[in-house]
Amino acid sequence: MKDIFTKSVARNIYYGGSAFFIFLFLVLTFDTHQRLPQRDNREAITELSAHGKRLWEENNCVGCHTLLGEGAYFAPELGNVYLRYGKSTEAIKAFIKSRPANGIPGRRSMPQFNFTEEELDAIAEFLKYASGINTENWPPNIQG
Repeated sequence: MKDIFTKSVARNIYYGGSAFFIFLFLVLTFDTHQRLPQRDNREAITELSAHGKRLWEENNCVGCHTLLGEGAYFAPELGNVYLRYGKSTEAIKAFIKSRPANGIPGRRSMPQFNFTEEELDAIAEFLKYASGINTENWPPNIQG
C-alpha cells in the first residue's frame, strides 16, 4: 500500500479534487444566475410595494417574522401570507389593524403599530409582491 499511495499521488488527488469542486461551484453559480430572472417577479415591483419594503425594514418586522425563510422564528412566515389570507390585501390590512394596543396578556402577540391607511396599503402590497416570488415551494406548507 505504501508503494501505491505516494506523496505525488496524494498531491494529484488533492489538486484534482480541488479543481473538480471549483469547476462544479462555477457551473452551479452560472446556472443559478441564468435561472434567477425566470424566478423573480421584478415587473411586479411598484412604488407602493417598495414603500412597504421600507416600512418592513424600519419597523424591524424581520425581528419576529421570517420572509422567504430569512429572519426570526418567533412569529409566522410571511412569504405566503397573501395566499393564506385568500389573496386579499384587505384581510392583511384588517389583521394588522386589529392588533390590541397592549398585546394579549400572557401571550406573545404582534404589537399595534398604528399605521396609516397608506402605510397599510404599502405593507399589504409588499407582502403580495413577496408571495409572487417563485420560491420552489417554500415554505413547505401554507401555514408557513
